[in-house]
Amino acid sequence: MARSVWAVLRVVSWEGVVWLKSNAPRVCGAAAAGTGLLNPATPAYRRASSRAFRMPEVNTDHLDEKQVQLLSEMCILVDENDCKIGADSKKNCHLNSNIDKGLLHRAFSVFIFNSEEKLLLQQRSDAKITFPGCFTNTCCSHPLHTASELEEKDAIGVRKAAQRRLGLELGIPIEQVTPDEMTYLTRIHYKAQSDGVWGEHEIDYILFMQKNVELNPDPNEIKSHCYVSKEELRDMLEKAERNELQVTPWFSLIAKTFLFKWWDNLQNLKQFMDHDKIHRM
Repeated sequence: MARSVWAVLRVVSWEGVVWLKSNAPRVCGAAAAGTGLLNPATPAYRRASSRAFRMPEVNTDHLDEKQVQLLSEMCILVDENDCKIGADSKKNCHLNSNIDKGLLHRAFSVFIFNSEEKLLLQQRSDAKITFPGCFTNTCCSHPLHTASELEEKDAIGVRKAAQRRLGLELGIPIEQVTPDEMTYLTRIHYKAQSDGVWGEHEIDYILFMQKNVELNPDPNEIKSHCYVSKEELRDMLEKAERNELQVTPWFSLIAKTFLFKWWDNLQNLKQFMDHDKIHRM
């Protein structure tokens, strides 16, 4: 990545994170008045958000050029109740030095099942900056800070972002993965380090879909892919426990808590839809 690009990015400021230790239902904007949460319309919020995180100097010369270019994408910053509070680069959002200070962004995890009720997994390419070579669910990424992907009603912005990334990563024709076909189940909040420099801290929207799709994966994103049965996934998770293969931390958390229950009820997922609670993992 050209040094001049990062020179520009380092002077971009963002609205600082308000670190909230709360398991209360989501309360955003004007509705936060009187709750003790900082409201973006108040002077107190503006004072807090003046504390911009600095972008540390990080050498990216040894990283894959295409993946480094993607670090300039702008993610959606949120507080612990998933209220939008600003935007920052993908690079800044994934540096452990910022995560340790509370930087939190919005993400999604897609699970696609075929007509045989097998789950499509991907193995992240070795070029990926976080969790390279790890097996994970069908697609995991971030909605961008753009008008269409910021839309919040029924998580339509997140579902549009999922459609975009399914096309870019797996080469699925976007008409085969429309937002209307995705079931938004719930959200999880987790944090994990990939190495000493990079990590994840996300509020992750869980999206399910059952459909046979065409695949043409981008090798810069995906090393391999496969459809697995429940028994085959359980075997993979056991191998991961023995360090015989690696899985991403978010996929491991979801698999150990919710996945198999949801998988058993693919035709009746409405009973598991919970858009109020954020599961702290």
